[in-house]
Amino acid sequence: MQTAKILEIPVVVTEQYPKGLGLTVPELGADGIKKYSKTCFSMLTPEVEKELQSIPERQSVILCGIETHACIMSTTLDLLNKGFDVHVVADACSSRSQVDRLVALSRMKQSGAFLTTGEGVILQLLQDAAHPKFREVSRILTKVFILVSPISSFAEDISHFEHVWSWKFCIIACQNCCPGGHLLGPRLL
Repeated sequence: MQTAKILEIPVVVTEQYPKGLGLTVPELGADGIKKYSKTCFSMLTPEVEKELQSIPERQSVILCGIETHACIMSTTLDLLNKGFDVHVVADACSSRSQVDRLVALSRMKQSGAFLTTGEGVILQLLQDAAHPKFREVSRILTKVFILVSPISSFAEDISHFEHVWSWKFCIIACQNCCPGGHLLGPRLL
């Protein structure tokens, strides 16, 4: 979220049944961003779809949130079906069950989504250490991306994500943010 703000990448946040599950936690840094309430598992509600259509020339979506096997996977499949390139940030997606998370990530990849990491996607957005915002963004990288360690100790990390993400979701829709004309895949802007 911090990088999206710095690079002026549009962010869309959805909340799964906030009346019963609570509002977006402040740790996400989504203050001032409109939240779309939903009860369906897909984040691609009519309101979110309208919001994405209002972003000119957008073709790619960076997706993160919780539960990977429910909301992230449903959203990924819906976005792929609509012709979007979907980049799922694996270390920013969680499920209560490691098996559910891993199977969902595998299915999304088999369906055509690109799997990446938080640091990986940020570096792909920057493309070059000479990027005018590199220094500012690199400070975020040194503070944030020690969150998820290798799979063998994932159980400890999952409890942290359960607390921080707390059933909240975000879609980051990319538009012409890469000077080289590509981002992470063959059909990107």
